[in-house]
Amino acid sequence: MDSIRLDKWLWAARFFKTRPLATEAVNGGRVHLNGHRVKPGRVVQIGDELRIQRGPMTYEVIVKGINKQRRPASEMDQLYEETPASIEARQQLAELRKMAAGTRAAPARRPNKHERKHIVRFKRKQ
Repeated sequence: MDSIRLDKWLWAARFFKTRPLATEAVNGGRVHLNGHRVKPGRVVQIGDELRIQRGPMTYEVIVKGINKQRRPASEMDQLYEETPASIEARQQLAELRKMAAGTRAAPARRPNKHERKHIVRFKRKQ
C-alpha cells in the first residue's frame, strides 16, 4: 500500500482523535499538502510534505509511512518525520506561552460582592 486518503492518514497518525475532526480540519484550511490547500479525499503518498495547524501549534511533517488502521502511539514515529524548523518553532512558541502565563499574578482571594459589582460595571462599559 503506497497511498491513502488525507483524512485517514491524519487520523491514523494521531494528529486528530476522529476522522470527522480530521475532515473538518482539512475542509477548514488548517491542513496543506505540498503547499496547497486540498480536500479530505486527496491521496497522500510517501514523501509528501504536510503543514498541519492544531490550535496555536503548527506541524510541518514529511510522510514516511502509511497505515490503514490507527496504531499505538509508540508506532507513530514510523508514519512521519517532523522538520527541524517545525520542532524549533513549536518549542519557541511553547516557551513564549509559558512566560506569558507566568506574567499575570493570581489573585490572593476571590472578589467580594462589592468588588464583583465594580467588575461587572467595568465589563459592561466596554
